[in-house]
Amino acid sequence: MPSYPLKSYRELVVWQRSMDLVTEVYRVARALPRTEQFGMAAQLRRAVVSIPANIAEGYGRRSGGDYVHHVSMANGSLKEVETLLLIARQTELIAAAQLSNALRLADEVGGLMTALLRGLRRPRAENPPPPTRHPTPVHPPLTPSDL
Repeated sequence: MPSYPLKSYRELVVWQRSMDLVTEVYRVARALPRTEQFGMAAQLRRAVVSIPANIAEGYGRRSGGDYVHHVSMANGSLKEVETLLLIARQTELIAAAQLSNALRLADEVGGLMTALLRGLRRPRAENPPPPTRHPTPVHPPLTPSDL
């Protein structure tokens, strides 16, 4: 795992809020018509659980590149959830009022994820790369006259 000041992915606010989004989307999925329980509802549940799962998996990887990749996948799943919620509203499968909290949480998680990705992609000044050459010796090199 990359070196981060956090002890666990569970300390990440984006992971915590995405877990709240899971709870809210499950509530929305239960409110969908019975005819959609194996269609729209199932797809919503699959997509929303992958958001915190990918954030956690990326955190546990050994490279920053893997972390960025998994957070990017979580972001894609978030966009899928938002789109499915908007489709449910547009097709009148559920009232707009029943979606407002889920859409608000999705916006919040999206902002947090954007900030996380920005931070992961920024070079870390406090972690400079290891030197590529041997450091300058403490003692100057010997000259022929020193021998």
